[in-house]
Amino acid sequence: MHQRIVILDFGSQYTQLIARRVREAGVYSEIYPCTIGVDEVQAMNPHGLILSGGPASVYDDGAPQLDPGMLGLTRADGSPVPVLGICYGLQSMAHLKNGSVQRASAREFGRAELIIDEANNLFHDVPTGSSVWMSHGDHLADVPPGYQLIAHTRNAPVAAVRSVEAPLYGVQFHPEVVHTQHGARILGNFALRICGCDGDWTAASFVDEKVDEIRELVGEDHVILGLSGGVDSSVAAVLLHRALGDQLTCVFVNNGLLRKGEWEEVQATFRDHFHINLEAVDASAQFLERLEGIVDPERKRVVIGNTFVDVFDESTARIARRVGRKAAYLAQGTLYPDVIESVSFKGPSATIKTHHNVGGLPEGMELKVIEPFRELFKDEVRAIGRLLEVPESIVGRHPFPGPGLAIRILSDVDTGKLALLREADHIFIQELHESGLYDEVWQAFAVLLPVQTVGVMGDERTYENVCALRAVTSVDGMTADWAHLPAEFLAHVSNRIVNEVSGINRVVYDISSKPPATIEWE
Repeated sequence: MHQRIVILDFGSQYTQLIARRVREAGVYSEIYPCTIGVDEVQAMNPHGLILSGGPASVYDDGAPQLDPGMLGLTRADGSPVPVLGICYGLQSMAHLKNGSVQRASAREFGRAELIIDEANNLFHDVPTGSSVWMSHGDHLADVPPGYQLIAHTRNAPVAAVRSVEAPLYGVQFHPEVVHTQHGARILGNFALRICGCDGDWTAASFVDEKVDEIRELVGEDHVILGLSGGVDSSVAAVLLHRALGDQLTCVFVNNGLLRKGEWEEVQATFRDHFHINLEAVDASAQFLERLEGIVDPERKRVVIGNTFVDVFDESTARIARRVGRKAAYLAQGTLYPDVIESVSFKGPSATIKTHHNVGGLPEGMELKVIEPFRELFKDEVRAIGRLLEVPESIVGRHPFPGPGLAIRILSDVDTGKLALLREADHIFIQELHESGLYDEVWQAFAVLLPVQTVGVMGDERTYENVCALRAVTSVDGMTADWAHLPAEFLAHVSNRIVNEVSGINRVVYDISSKPPATIEWE
């Protein structure tokens, strides 16, 4: 087993980013709810423990509280397990140790300049004056007895502390987000310098271990994988094929919500290049019929998820007749951001939106679910895809939501609106490729707005649809900034869409970041 760091989730939307930063340092990490028992964590023999942030105040009724035993865990050799508290994690530690946590006069949100008061392992090679990201309503007013102040900011007299006698640390800011200038180094310092981990966890070791795990789990059973042609499901398909060979059948469903040319491209890639068993099912009419008249995006997701299950049930029956036995497992390319934005499965975090592959599947589904990438981020899956020699045209592809174009039409869905959106989106992506900008953005797409505006084409008045373009830069999809694409490029794309897509007479560009917006509009 790899050395591991356990992360306790107190409800932060960014807990998964902590795990990602720790894994960047080559250390395996796992996330568990803050309600997990001390004995369970002790049995894992962790090399370190991190307490996440969270939305609550330590004084709120029902606020998650830190079990005192978590600060007294020991390793197999009897040495203490180091602990790092982040934001609410720091406040919960301080509250437990008789420090003073108070409501701040004003919520502190945004960048601050970190002034390091004491040289120590946590801030090794982190220059004083570095930018850190604050997001809190409470703050630590008085350091607990036996703790020492090691950093502050202009607005936060206590920005970081450590215990004088034990390897216990806390920071008020969020080192896990990209806005903190040296956040990855701070978490790496905790994992490698303070916890003493070797940093030997890699994508290659993940692949080898996951292949063995899948083989042991599946045995002689058959697995169905829902293939979309995107990065996640494609890399999952190749990984599962390595583990199971012909015990895997991929089912590619045309839900009528795919991008232009996707139905043909995916079939050619997986049949001809990968030689994977593929069943292609054109269920577009069924999906569009069930989506008729639905505007609410959450209802769209549920309808699409339920229809997928119905189609899969029919497909598995056909596959069972062909291979002579029923499939026992459904594999999906679910990622961490999908999970955290859908259900609070590990801690009391807030639900932002439901993803069809984690929150929309009915309880009556017979197949057991395999999600080999459930604990990974997109960039980690891309690294694994390259290791598995998945073509760069797939590995480098932008994310695409499971519900497809349905949640990029901000109204009810029909074939006419889909045709408009497909063409506009195709033009945008095509121009990004031809201008060499595609790989510079994390995700780009078009959105069809429920708005019509007056325009003039030639000497005639038009009253047609508005298309919004969205492009963001990101590392992991949990936070993102709007892409500052050249004005000339955007003008060219707008001109092409208005001239070539009959029914759209206006194009706008989305300059919202995440947070406060999400990447997708719905």
